[in-house]
Amino acid sequence: MLNCAIVYHSSHHGNTKKLVDAIAQGHTVTLIDASREPQADLRPYDLIGFASGIYGGRFHRSVLALARDRLPEGRRVFFLCTYGGRPNYKAISQAVQARSAVEAGRFGCRGFDTFGPFKLVGGIAKGRPNQQDLEAACRFFQGLCGPEAGQAPN
Repeated sequence: MLNCAIVYHSSHHGNTKKLVDAIAQGHTVTLIDASREPQADLRPYDLIGFASGIYGGRFHRSVLALARDRLPEGRRVFFLCTYGGRPNYKAISQAVQARSAVEAGRFGCRGFDTFGPFKLVGGIAKGRPNQQDLEAACRFFQGLCGPEAGQAPN
């Protein structure tokens, strides 16, 4: 069975946490909060996800630091993000490329955002991620694992 972890950071409205929790509900996956475990050992994992909201046009610094400093060479990785404006994978992609990682895929969806001027209008992307977003994230993850790998025991 594939040994998988998702390194994530989620704050403000918990958008990214909703995605990783939905994935973890149906699959055997270790969730690692990058802000709480900045020295997490990623060596045991075959497939490693990096998940974050987009902050100032990039993944959260705690997720970027774990990718840059703790990702073992040559691992398969994937990215998950939530965003108010648009996704941006440039910094995280560069961090894992420096570790000779193999990118397996990317998933992004809108997330409720009240940062800066959005607060004045009550936020944007209200209600997101929604149930359809969560289901799409789970399908994305299942596609990375194959039909049997990573399934949680019944």
